[in-house]
Amino acid sequence: MFPIAFHPVFKYPVPEGHRFPMDKYELLPLQLLREGIAEESDFFSPEPIDMPPVYAVHERAYADRFMAGTLSRQEIRRIGFEQTPLLVERELRIARGTVDGALKAFETGIAFNIAGGTHHASRDAGEGFCMINDHAVAAQYLVDHGKASQVLIVDLDVHQGNGTADIFTGEPRVFTFSMHAKNNYPFRKKQSDLDVELADRTDDSTYLKLLADTLPGLIDRVKPDFIFYQAGVDILATDKLGRLSCTISGCRQRDEMVFQTAKEHGIPVQCSMGGGYSPHIKTIIDAHANTYRVARQVFCF
Repeated sequence: MFPIAFHPVFKYPVPEGHRFPMDKYELLPLQLLREGIAEESDFFSPEPIDMPPVYAVHERAYADRFMAGTLSRQEIRRIGFEQTPLLVERELRIARGTVDGALKAFETGIAFNIAGGTHHASRDAGEGFCMINDHAVAAQYLVDHGKASQVLIVDLDVHQGNGTADIFTGEPRVFTFSMHAKNNYPFRKKQSDLDVELADRTDDSTYLKLLADTLPGLIDRVKPDFIFYQAGVDILATDKLGRLSCTISGCRQRDEMVFQTAKEHGIPVQCSMGGGYSPHIKTIIDAHANTYRVARQVFCF
């Protein structure tokens, strides 16, 4: 079993020309099936999550306004999507997919969410296409329900996981690690437990050396019994919102390093896709598919 959370609502309708590439949520599962990376039976369809796990990481007032569709125009602009009941359903299904995937990963070693990685959603606000922080919801769920005693969030999206850092300030059971472009969004960053900031145009060799010099020692120090991995592919040189200079090969080696390190330490992983804004959808799909290709090799499915 190679668990992958997916639901058609993940592809939320946006206006033509919108900069968020929603098509990837429909095309990526098809690519995985076409290549034989996944089978139909690997996909599971999450129900909308109940609200208590959402309230555990988001202020009730914000979460309830989002659920009721009463966010202010300023809040909507910060998020980047128009608020509708379908968007609420989408976010609740994504969050449940990450929680359910995490629980499955204890048996399989790894699980995926075709969407998710909504790391800009903070305790009391959404922004940057993120409304409910799926990794935060799932990490808090694991520690609150005794499923894990120490969680490590490895966020390798090009943008800092500011919302995740905000949510887990003062929570010792969840360690937040973000490696991101220093001069990129968000321009007012939060403090993760560990931030590694990258200069503009950082290339594969520099990126991979920094990760290799950081991740194994971090695992030895934090001693997590679960890892959430935000595998954004916006580190690519082609990315319109990136500022780094990594290649498809370098991005794949990054994923392999994360998965291999987790496997060697016997730590289960839940992986959400995060961002990717290259101008050609084929580039985005290929980079995301690489994450699954590598996972199958490392975890020997």
